[in-house]
Amino acid sequence: MSADFVFGIHAVKALFERSPEDVLELFVLKDRDDQRLQPILQQARQFGVSVQFCQRRVLDDKVDGAQHQGVVAKARMQQSGDEKDLALIIEQQTNPLLLILDGVTDPHNLGAILRSADAAGVHAVVAAKDRSVKLTPVVRKVACGAAEVVPFITVTNLARTIRELKDAGVWVVGAAGETDSSIYQTRLTGPLAIAMGAEGDGLRRLTKELCDSLMKIPMAGSVSSLNVSVATGICLFEAVRQRSNAS
Repeated sequence: MSADFVFGIHAVKALFERSPEDVLELFVLKDRDDQRLQPILQQARQFGVSVQFCQRRVLDDKVDGAQHQGVVAKARMQQSGDEKDLALIIEQQTNPLLLILDGVTDPHNLGAILRSADAAGVHAVVAAKDRSVKLTPVVRKVACGAAEVVPFITVTNLARTIRELKDAGVWVVGAAGETDSSIYQTRLTGPLAIAMGAEGDGLRRLTKELCDSLMKIPMAGSVSSLNVSVATGICLFEAVRQRSNAS
């Protein structure tokens, strides 16, 4: 298990709440008087984590100049799950809701997607190991704690994983602008995986062919497409609406 830096108030707080034993050291901006930092400092003292008060330049260097909000934690990072973990999640859930990301490479998009996935009750987010962004410190910061609670599964072969999901009884729906079926006309109940494509390019051809159905978000204005994190949130919460009405 490797060590990395987690930064930002929400991300560090979530790390202490989820796995305080993985926090190795805490770095806090010197002379910062911020009530939002007090719970984090209390947790550090509670779990015996060393706290260093540093100049801003020191914190900036640790996170390559990213917006750290005056708090950085050095922590052991949990590895992403794999195909076996995904199979176990499906086995444990009677009505799984999964999210498949086909080539999302922007860490800010992945962080925002994880926040939406957590809010929507997604049981796992699945992405390919290659040509996809990993759980970087920036992803964790943008996710505001969701990266620590939503299972993130990386798989070697996304097409094979989709086939295995279908064999397990999961209905796979892909978001694609070229279809005529809107998200409001598409069945999003039962064991479900929603597949979202890369920024700009959308789903790859093979991924679209493997989906059981395709859907699109109706666009009334002059903009032709939405950011993938925004589109993901819309699709997920339409699924939440349908599933709530069906229960």
